[in-house]
Amino acid sequence: MFPRLLLLPLLCVSAVIALQICSFNVRSFGGAKVSRPEILQVILQTISRCDIMLLMEIKDSSNKAFPYLMDQLNSKSKRNVYRAVISERLGRKTYKEQYAFIYRQKAVSLKDIYQYQDLQPGDEDAFSREPFVVWFNSPTAAVKEFVVIPQHTTPETAVREIDELYDVYLHMKQRWNSENYIFMGDFNAACGYVPKKSWKDIRLRSNPSFVWLIGDKNDTTVKQTTNCAYDRIVIHGEEIIKAVDPKSVNIFDFKTANGLTEEQALNISDHFPVEFKLKAAPRKTRLRSQSNSIASLQST
Repeated sequence: MFPRLLLLPLLCVSAVIALQICSFNVRSFGGAKVSRPEILQVILQTISRCDIMLLMEIKDSSNKAFPYLMDQLNSKSKRNVYRAVISERLGRKTYKEQYAFIYRQKAVSLKDIYQYQDLQPGDEDAFSREPFVVWFNSPTAAVKEFVVIPQHTTPETAVREIDELYDVYLHMKQRWNSENYIFMGDFNAACGYVPKKSWKDIRLRSNPSFVWLIGDKNDTTVKQTTNCAYDRIVIHGEEIIKAVDPKSVNIFDFKTANGLTEEQALNISDHFPVEFKLKAAPRKTRLRSQSNSIASLQST
C-alpha cells in the first residue's frame, strides 16, 4: 500500500486552447518512485501540463504503481479527468518495460490502439520494445485525428530501431485511415549511438516528408555533464505539420521549474520531457464539432 499524499494543486486548464503533447522517459518507474511524495509530486505536475503524455520505462512488475499514479492524478485534479491506456510488458528475455499514454478526457478521445508485432519477414525482432500505437481524436485541435507511434530504443541498436519506425508507419498506414503521424520517445538518437554517418541510413530522417521537431543540437538530458538529444519528436502529414505551433516545441526543464538540485532531479529521471502543441481549431469549427458530438449522443 502506498502512502497517502498531501500534494499541491495541479495545473488545470478548462479553456479551449492548443493541444499539448508530451513524451517523458521517467526512468525505472515503479513502486519506489510513487512511494516518495517529493518525487511523485513532480511527476504529477509534469503530467498535468499535458493533454497527452507518453510515459516510458514503466518497469513495475506488480502492476500497482501506474494505477496508483492515475488515482493520485485524478484525485488532485478538480476540473480535469485523466484516462490512460498502457501496453503489455515488452522486452526480450526477463527485462520488460511498458509504454503508457495518459490523456485529458476533455481534450482528446481514443479511437484505437494497436500493439505492433515486429514480425516483418526477414527482419523480425528489430525492436527491443515494439511500438504501442495509439490513434487519437481531438474535436478542438486544428487537426482532428492523428496516430502516435512511441519508441524507446536500446542505445546500441538505436540506428536500426529508428529506421524500422518507417516500416511501422507503412504498416499503420495500411491498417488505419490516417494521414497524420507523430513519432516520439527516447530514441537514444545522439552522443555516439547515432553517428553522423548513420543518419543517411535512417528513412525517417532521409525522407524529407518527416519533420524532426527536436534538433540534433538540443539537450534532453538532466546531467550537466551531458549534452545529448536522446529524446525526439517527428511528425508526418501535411495537415499535422501545418497544425504545429512552432514556438511551442520545447524541452521541459522540471529541475529548474521545481527548484531542484541535480541530485534531486536525477531521482526523478535522467531525461527531460519533450513537448509541442497543436494549434486550436477555429472557433466555428470547434462549435460545429461539439454540436455534432451532442447530436450523436442524442441519437444513441
